Amino acid sequence: MELALFKTLWGHDGTLDEAIGLCKDAGFQGIEAPAPLDKPTRMAFFESIETAGLQWIAEISTCTPSGVFVPLPGLSVEDHLKSLEELTIISLEGKPQFINTMAGYDAWSTKEAIRFFEGIVRLQEKYGIVISAETHRGRSTYSPWLTREILVAVPELRITCDFSHWCVVSERLILDEEHEILELTAKHAHHIQPRVGYNQGPQVPDPRAPEYAEALDAHERWWTHVWKSMVARGLIQFTMTPEFGPDGYLQAAPFTRTPVADLWELNRWIGLRQRERFKNQFNISN
Repeated sequence: MELALFKTLWGHDGTLDEAIGLCKDAGFQGIEAPAPLDKPTRMAFFESIETAGLQWIAEISTCTPSGVFVPLPGLSVEDHLKSLEELTIISLEGKPQFINTMAGYDAWSTKEAIRFFEGIVRLQEKYGIVISAETHRGRSTYSPWLTREILVAVPELRITCDFSHWCVVSERLILDEEHEILELTAKHAHHIQPRVGYNQGPQVPDPRAPEYAEALDAHERWWTHVWKSMVARGLIQFTMTPEFGPDGYLQAAPFTRTPVADLWELNRWIGLRQRERFKNQFNISN
């Protein structure tokens, strides 16, 4: 068994080549990012990753302008499925490992959300690639309770577990009390984004700080539960993309806007820590 780590380009201010260098220096196996919309830029992006010998996870955000992650208001299930399909076609040009998508709309009814995710499963079958839906605020998976209803109704759906969002939505380390939801989500899990959330935010200022040890411990218990479920399903390849991010996620001092930590340092630390935990959990020597 192997846990592959991926570097997100979200929050990376340098060039793609610099990101690739950081990724390889840290011993990560690939990049998670959206395919550029401009075709020449996209082809160069694919070539750079392939030349570096790295893997790629395609990231798709449905019904958002470029560089924005909150969906445009008032759009339909069909609009989001069209957006996902168009971006899937583009992404497949680069032969991704799979597609991770922030998809759907939090204001939909449960019935609409279920119909949307049934559409994702149809697209997955049509294009022959896993499309894993990320648990994310602003999207139909923003709530652990709505996500439970979706997973029960759409058993073929794959999930990217970013439990940090559910902590701030519920204002507590919610999966410690919702064991049934943790179990169900783990059974559908395809990918993990190991960011540590807490009761008042989706991202602790620094997961190494002792004051956030309880939140870190909780998330690590949940990630281990997901790994065990994946092993029980017969999986041997596991992926993680540490995604401590910018855009207000990373706290900063008022007025000076001095960040409290370095994003890549946080992501590198949490990723390598989880790799060691994974090896210890499953007695992997190399």
